Amino acid sequence: MLAPLTLRIRELACAKNAVILGHSYMTPDVLFGVSDHRGDSLGLSKIARDTDADVIVFCGVRFMGETAKILSPGKTVLLPDPDAGCSLSEAITGADVRRLRVEHPDAAFVCYVNTSAEVKAECDVVCTSANALAIVQAVPQQKVVFLPDRYMAANLRALTTKEIIGYDGRCIVHETFSKDTLMAWRRAHPGARILVHTESPEEVVALADLAGGTGDMVDYVRRSDAREFMLVTECGLSERLKVEFPDRQFIGTCTMCPHMKRVELRKVLQVLEAPRPDQVVTLPEDVRVRAHKAIERMFELTAKAADATRPHSNAGESTPRCD
Repeated sequence: MLAPLTLRIRELACAKNAVILGHSYMTPDVLFGVSDHRGDSLGLSKIARDTDADVIVFCGVRFMGETAKILSPGKTVLLPDPDAGCSLSEAITGADVRRLRVEHPDAAFVCYVNTSAEVKAECDVVCTSANALAIVQAVPQQKVVFLPDRYMAANLRALTTKEIIGYDGRCIVHETFSKDTLMAWRRAHPGARILVHTESPEEVVALADLAGGTGDMVDYVRRSDAREFMLVTECGLSERLKVEFPDRQFIGTCTMCPHMKRVELRKVLQVLEAPRPDQVVTLPEDVRVRAHKAIERMFELTAKAADATRPHSNAGESTPRCD
């Protein structure tokens, strides 16, 4: 039986032809109580693009809502908490990219999806944690400016002969994990598989059975015959997978993202009932068009790369809408 708050949110979503998208780092009440789709930021934005809903309620942080708006200009995109930010996205501005272009005129500019629309608009191509290497390999230039995650840039540098120029952006969640912590858990649970997000430091990634994004981690758990996993990422993913894979054990430590946890059920209800102007995602059309070009370039390059043949589930899991 649905709780009154959850039931009211579902009723409003159906009445307003709204789809609710829940990033994997959301709390279980948001993720499983009201979200129509669960997944990573780009996979959910693609769902936003393809849905027949008029309204997109994005339960995530600001850059995610912007990405959905880039791909869905004709739809209303709402953020339950417009102040929910991201340390990576806020580490760099469009002006920073323009300055770097002057310094590196012969480089390809690749930006991680965890960036603002303004930054995406200044770059040649966007990437995700799952396809970053494929994108870097696919761009024609030998020199690549990779923005803004310093650790992801370092992890890519170890996998390619291309010159990778990084930046000093860091995820406040993934930079906290250490080699010593992982080694201690490995000794305590020698049979466990360690899944590490590539936003983590190099020495942490080096210990992983899988290094990738949230979609990669979900796929790995789904396909693996192992029963014990350590997820080196934000706590929300462990909570999600405990629900979806009750026969598996998820051990170890995790780190909460204070930005993601700003999104609560009561804010989802409020944004559906009477959205404030600051909760409605708007973008200058010239910025949106240029950012859209960089995202479309990612789709084109990924389709041509060998990495595109490997199955991903970035779109996440779904719950039937308005049953």
